[in-house]
Amino acid sequence: MRTIGNILWFLLGGVFMGLFWWIAGLFCIISIICIPWAKSCFVIGTFTFFPFGKEAVKRSELSFKEDVGTGFLGMIGNVVWFVFAGVWLAIGHLTSAVACFVTIIGIPFGIQHIKLAVISLAPIGQTIIKKY
Repeated sequence: MRTIGNILWFLLGGVFMGLFWWIAGLFCIISIICIPWAKSCFVIGTFTFFPFGKEAVKRSELSFKEDVGTGFLGMIGNVVWFVFAGVWLAIGHLTSAVACFVTIIGIPFGIQHIKLAVISLAPIGQTIIKKY
């Protein structure tokens, strides 16, 4: 079921939001100052391509210890991210969610877009794991 969900997701719009994440990552790399944000963009962009069967969790909850991305610097990074890119990616995901909710078959995809919109507001300190 996950495979079918991921294929439908990818073909019906997941590819576009994943590409937006990767484009944001490329802008981060080009600006040089934002390179720390680029890794989060590429990891979550890959997650956006095929989200079913995976979930985003805070690294501090996974490893039970703080690191640079989960501490004070990560919080500052997320605030900067929110202002410059996070809000725009969240708007894209919410717009896609509304389009998915119009149809009954699209409701699971709309729910996934809402989860991704929340992640896009503060991606630093997040990691992607497989759900079993």
